[in-house]
Order: sequence, then C-alpha cells, then structure tokens
Amino acid sequence: MKKILLSSIILVIGLTFIGRLSYLQIFSFSPNQVLEDSAIKAIYDYPERGYIYDRNGELLVANQPAYDVMVIPREVKPLDTLEFCNLLGITKGKFINTMERARVYSPRLPSVLVPQLSKEDYARLQEKMRRFEGFYIQKRSLRYYATNSGASVLGYISEVNDQDLARNPYYVAGELTGRTGIEKSYEDILRGRKGVKYIQKDRFNRDIGPYKDGILDTLPQQGKEINVTLDKELQEYGEKLMHGKHGGIVAIEPSSGEILTLISGPTYDPALLVGRERSKNYTKLYYDTIAKPTWDRALLAEPSPGSPFKIMNALVALQEGVITPETTFMCYHGFYVGRSKKGCHCGGGKRDLNSGIYKSCNAYFAGVFRKIFDKYPNADEALDVWQKDIKSFGLGSFLGYDLPTGRPGRIPGKEIYDKWYGENRWSSSTIISNAIGQGEVAVTPIQLANMTAAIANRGFYYTPHILKKVAGEDIHIPEYTVAKHTAIDKQYFEPVIQGMADVFKKGTAYRLQIPGVEIAGKTGTVENFTKINGVRTQLTDHSVFIAFAPVDHPKIALAVYIENGYFGSRYAGYIASLLIEKYLKGEITRKDLEKKMLETTLEKEYAKPYSGEPFRINERVW
Repeated sequence: MKKILLSSIILVIGLTFIGRLSYLQIFSFSPNQVLEDSAIKAIYDYPERGYIYDRNGELLVANQPAYDVMVIPREVKPLDTLEFCNLLGITKGKFINTMERARVYSPRLPSVLVPQLSKEDYARLQEKMRRFEGFYIQKRSLRYYATNSGASVLGYISEVNDQDLARNPYYVAGELTGRTGIEKSYEDILRGRKGVKYIQKDRFNRDIGPYKDGILDTLPQQGKEINVTLDKELQEYGEKLMHGKHGGIVAIEPSSGEILTLISGPTYDPALLVGRERSKNYTKLYYDTIAKPTWDRALLAEPSPGSPFKIMNALVALQEGVITPETTFMCYHGFYVGRSKKGCHCGGGKRDLNSGIYKSCNAYFAGVFRKIFDKYPNADEALDVWQKDIKSFGLGSFLGYDLPTGRPGRIPGKEIYDKWYGENRWSSSTIISNAIGQGEVAVTPIQLANMTAAIANRGFYYTPHILKKVAGEDIHIPEYTVAKHTAIDKQYFEPVIQGMADVFKKGTAYRLQIPGVEIAGKTGTVENFTKINGVRTQLTDHSVFIAFAPVDHPKIALAVYIENGYFGSRYAGYIASLLIEKYLKGEITRKDLEKKMLETTLEKEYAKPYSGEPFRINERVW
C-alpha cells in the first residue's frame, strides 16, 4: 500500500512538472518574457509609416529609405574606436556618450548609435561594418514630402525620448514617433506595427537559429494611409501669399467643419526636419526669436479680434431684443466714455445695423454694447448673458479640434472685473472696449474662422477637424459630424449677413470684390501696443479679416491675421480675397493684386529695433 501511495505521489508530481513546463512552453510565454531571456535576441522590422494625402487625393507625405547604425552593448568586442568613429563620421566623445546611454537603457537590447544614414553612406559602410562585432545596420523609413508647405500642420517625427518610453511600452529606444501636427495626432494610425524576429543564442553568444522555430515572430504591418481635409493647392498658394509676413490663416468648409488651409507664417520647408541634419535645423528654427517659424500662429496666437467681433455684439443684442435692424445710434466721429472721446473713422452721422457693419462704426457698436447691459439690473448678470452667448460660437475654448496644440483665447467674465475693480464697481462703460473687439477679448485665428463658419451657417458649426479618411474609408466621428448650435436664433443672422455682404458692395472692403462671387466679410484693424522701457508704446496695427462665400451657399469661411499689417482691408483683406477666388474659381483674375501680395513683404516692420513686451490682460487697449 505504501509503495502504491509513494508511486502515486511521484507520478502526480511528475505530471505536474510536465504540465507546468508544457504550459510555459506553449501557452504562457510573451514577448516581454522572451526579451528578459539573455539567450534570446530580438531583431525588429520597422514598417513604413502611412502616406498622407490631401482632400483631393494629392500626395502630401510619403517615405524614403534610411539606415540606422545599431549597437547591442554586451555584444561589443574591443575595437579601434578612432577608426570606427572616422568611418561613421562622429567624434569619439559622441561615441562614448551614446554607448553609455545604450548600456543604461539595456545592455541586451539594440539601441541607435548613428541614426538616419543616407543610401550613399549605407552603401559605403555595409561591408566594413562586419569587422565590428555588436554593431549592425538596420533599415527604416523616413518621411519624404511631396510639398514644401504645411510644415506646422503636417508636423514631424523624431526619436522617442525617455518620457515617451516611460509612457508607452510599445516603443523601444531609437524608434521614431510623431512629435507635432498630424504626425502626432494620428501616430497610432500612421506608425503601423513593427515586426520582430527572435534569435536563439548558444552559451558562446552565437546565433543558432530562430527561437522556437519562429512561432513568436511577427511580420510588420504598414501604417494606414490617411486623407486629410487640407486642399494642397490652396495651402501652397496661401503660404506663397504669406511670404515675408507674420500671422495665421485658417479656412474651413462651413458645411462640414473640415479645415481647408491652416497656415502659419513665417514657415519652413518640412524637409528640413528629416535626416541627420534634423536636430541642427530644428535648433536654428527654434531659436529664431523674430520670425518664430516653429510657433504655430494659426493655433496659438491670441490677438484681440478687432472689428470682426462687432458682429458678435450685434447678434447678442438682436437675440436679447435690445435692438432691431432699424435701431440707430449717432456717431459724432466717435463716442464718449464720461468726458473722454473715443475716435471713429466711419465719417460720422446716424447709423443703423447695416451701415454700422459695413462702415465699421465704433460709436454704433458702443451703443449696442451699452444696450445689452442696460437690460439687466446689474453688470454681473448682463456680462454672464453676454459671455454665454459669445462662447456658444466656440470662442474662449479649445474647440476640440484634432490637432495637438492650441490656446483657449479669452472671453472675459465677471470674475476678472470683480478682481480688478471690485464687486459692483464696474459697468458697461468700464469695459466698453470689448464692444469693438479690443480690451480683454482675445481669439486665435482658428476660433475666428470657426466663428465665421457659424455665421455662414446661420447659427451652427461643426468642430473643425483635419482627418477625412483612413485607408480610403470616410470617417464618421460624432464629435466632428454632429452640429453644435449657437445661442442665437436663426432669424437674427440674416440682417447681420446682409451688412457683411455690404462690406464688399459699398463698405470697407469695396475694393476687394471678386467678379461673379458674392462675399460676406468684415475688416478689422487691431491696435498694437507694447511696453518699451516701461512706457506704453503703440506699434503698427495688426490687420484682421474674416469672410465667407458664396453668401447663400457658403463653401469657404476663413480668417486672416497679419501682424503689423496696417488696416484690415489691406494685407489681411487682400490675402483673404485672393484665397477665396482661388478656391472657388480655381484661378486668379486680379493679377495685379496677386503680384502685389506675392512680392510685398513686411520685413521692415518686423526688423524695427525695440525691446518690449506685450501689454498684460488688465491694461486697457483702445
């Protein structure tokens, strides 16, 4: 009996060991466990990133071959360091530092020693690399640009850093990831999935063949191609018009929220951030403190909107029932705040809604703003209503678009003024500069373009977005396909839009008409102040322009912001008009205007010597 019991125990233990080993061998291994085994080497096979096309199928971004020199630190044998460095074109100090980082990362896993060799360098090094154990050359793909435009919106890729590795276990040192723009927003779609081969090594650290006959090996999956909403031709044309000018342009298709152009100027050729010169080129661009080409003005600049914001005050006043289109205010070549007179350039006289808009009368909109506040028992309550109505157009928020950077702008609330002036110690007259889009109001160009699209749609908008198709299939994301309605009823838009149309027919943009196209728009001249040695100093005004066309069935809504661009119908208005004609008609009929914008720059304005800083939020601007 004891023998049977003992035999049974031995049999059970044996079966348990066999079962456990079988489970571990067949079911319970994972790539992470395999990588922990010092007798197994992983070789990665990197896929090509997905191509990027524009809305019409025109190629924007593809790939080109490149080669990385890789190192597995524990497999490195003694070598002639100086000869090796000369071969690779690096210094001995860089070699030592890179090797040390590779050892810290992992002595067993491969790290990049020299990234992104050209095809010529690869051909020269391929045979010689065999003399240096522990080093090998790995093929990968880098971006190739079929356009020299769109750098800020397309973005760029670069090597993962320590923070990337800590956040996402998918990556290993030396891999590339989308760093800005579309490349970052849609990294998971564009990068694909890398393949891996596991190689078994013997006790002498020699390769003896695939681990487990390759059962764990995987093939790379190429990144998916995407179509973005940009119009390549319009983007390239807009950037040519922006030559020598600082500012931002955003154009949107009102019926969908699709971004047609997103331009920041000055810009740079996206090819500069590809290859071994990427780091040097980026440093040069980043430290250009005058042009700031890496700073996306279309998404990050937050100037005062100027006169285009008058449209918003008109809509709020109509919605609140404090004016009708026939309500008039007298302009005395300006208006008074207490005993102080604030100027106006409309020519003076009695103004109603229509003439107030197309003549851009400051006095009319100051009266409108006061009417909104007069309806309510106190300024706090009035400002709450005003702020709610304005914010319903997406102003004062990040909008929710699918690009990785942005600023919220600012639609001031009572908390700001209570803090500055004290509770119940301010009124509409105190903050009257908001009536004409100055003061504490701040917007980004993309917010201005979205506001214009909402007006074009008579009271609703779609969240601006850049992705159109993935692998040839249309996307249907509720966030981008469900309309967002403003707080203004539809009927109040028509008289305002008529005033905006008259801006072109007989108002401040009369000289910008496009033959055969009816446009609605609004000019804006934004006063530009800074502090120089503690003294409030006025610089050249910024030029702002919003427009949409055609008026009845709008296909494009846009905002143009030009730093130091003088009055609104000048640089911003010229550029907006040309872009609308280019998009709707496919050609430019006003060649003299086009020539002027292509050849004229504002570099003298930007080169003026001054050492100043922008005015803070609580400093009044007129």
